[in-house]
Amino acid sequence: MRRVIILGSTGSIGVQALDVIRANPTKFEVVGLGANSKRDEVHAQAEEFSVDDIAFGAADAEQLVRTVEADVVLNGITGSVGLGPTLAALETGRTLALANKESLIVGGDLVKRLAKPGQIVPVDSEHSAIAQALRSGTSDEVRRLVLTASGGPFRGRTRESLAKVTPAEALAHPTWDMGLVITTNSATLVNKGLEVIEAHLLFDVPYERIDVVVHPQSIVHSMVEYIDGSTIAQASPPNMRLPISLGLDWPHRVSGVGRPLDWTTASTWSFEPLDSDAFPAVELAKTVGRAGGAYPAVFNAANEQAVAAFHAGGLGFVDIVDTVRRVVDAHTPDGELTLESLAEAESWARATADRLIAGVR
Repeated sequence: MRRVIILGSTGSIGVQALDVIRANPTKFEVVGLGANSKRDEVHAQAEEFSVDDIAFGAADAEQLVRTVEADVVLNGITGSVGLGPTLAALETGRTLALANKESLIVGGDLVKRLAKPGQIVPVDSEHSAIAQALRSGTSDEVRRLVLTASGGPFRGRTRESLAKVTPAEALAHPTWDMGLVITTNSATLVNKGLEVIEAHLLFDVPYERIDVVVHPQSIVHSMVEYIDGSTIAQASPPNMRLPISLGLDWPHRVSGVGRPLDWTTASTWSFEPLDSDAFPAVELAKTVGRAGGAYPAVFNAANEQAVAAFHAGGLGFVDIVDTVRRVVDAHTPDGELTLESLAEAESWARATADRLIAGVR
């Protein structure tokens, strides 16, 4: 039986993880729960799963990870505040089931230096798909990684037509039910840009060998192309319980977490190139990833400010990525990468973004 700490237990990832555990009581035991809010819901979860140790806020979550004996830490916290718990999980030797992509992207080399081979198991559906497909060959046999993107609610739209997009329209994702920030990031494709950086850090594949392709059906979750011309794809109906279950019990599969595809029914899957003019976030993210250092932290923090301003009515949809680019362009690298320097870079990025946004109004 695997002992599991779930951080972000009241969010979408945490709730679905508890569904998986609830259905598999002989495989998993919840030993810790953490969340930023919804205290009554956390206490109800703790009562149901007989959990004594709970935490509220990232600092308490980090302490929980360090003091509670566990085999797996599922980090489902939203945002870069998840970096502390990520580092704590790695330092204590736990397997880290990582849904909090921001902590890897922002932490970069800090996270990579701590992580032992195989210690981080990705929970994002795209990176879980790649991890599964990579078991078909050796690292030397990989030609490229191909991340799939649904295209969001604005697939096929021109940059000009996106100027008047409303927050409500941006939250109408065709496939996934996610929170405000992640759903908006999926509409701008910032989320896919972050996933490209994450793929580079997780799998040590250079950016020039990581592609993004639009796949509206969201059935093929990502692919690995090998040097012999073979492409291995992981396909399943959209269901986050599948990658969550793999994160909890990697490399083993958990029975019954998702329904299979129905191969007796006719269906069509399509793939389209990404329109980088309408959706420049992916190429900007690659530039940021290549620059390294605190640049990804600056990218992420500026985007969070811009997304908040968009939903508050202070910024247009296309201005989100334009603002992020201006903040990135203004950033000057400064010294060694540490937790303190990352925090300073994030604070600078947020303040700079806020000034730029105020100038747009």
